[in-house]
Amino acid sequence: MAYIVAGMYKPKSGIDIIAKVLDALYAYNPDALFVMSLMHQYEERGSLSKKQLQGLLSKAQKVKEIPDSWLGTLEAIILKMPTRYKPVEPVVATPIYQKDESAGKYIAAILAKYPQHKRVLFLRAKYDNNETLHTEETAELMRFAKILGVTL
Repeated sequence: MAYIVAGMYKPKSGIDIIAKVLDALYAYNPDALFVMSLMHQYEERGSLSKKQLQGLLSKAQKVKEIPDSWLGTLEAIILKMPTRYKPVEPVVATPIYQKDESAGKYIAAILAKYPQHKRVLFLRAKYDNNETLHTEETAELMRFAKILGVTL
C-alpha cells in the first residue's frame, strides 16, 4: 500500500501538451525508439530537458496530424527554459610576434664590440619594439658579425 505524504506529490494542473505530442507521435509511428525513450523518461521523471524537447519538436513538425497550436505551445515551453552553457576554458593568449633570439644575440654581440654602429642600433630599436626583422635584416646582421669578427 503506497502512502502519499502531503506536499510531496503535486499533480500537474491544466493540459499536458508534451504528453499529447508524445502520444500523437507514438500513434503515428509506434516503432520510433526516440519517441518511446522520451515517453519512458517523461513518465519516470515528469520532465524532459531542453535538448530533448527540441528533438521532440523537430520530430513533431514532420507529422501533419499534430495541430499547429500544440507545436506552438511546445515551442513556447522550449523558449521559456534556460539555456545551459558549459564553462569555456580561458584561451591562453600567445604573443603575435615571437622574438628571434639569434638576432638578439647578434645585435648584443656586435654592439658590445662596436656600440656606435648605426645600422645595428637601428635594428636593435626595431627588435626592442617587437617589430619583425625581415630575413634580409637578419642576414645583414650575420654579415656584419662575420665582417667585424664578432663571435657568439
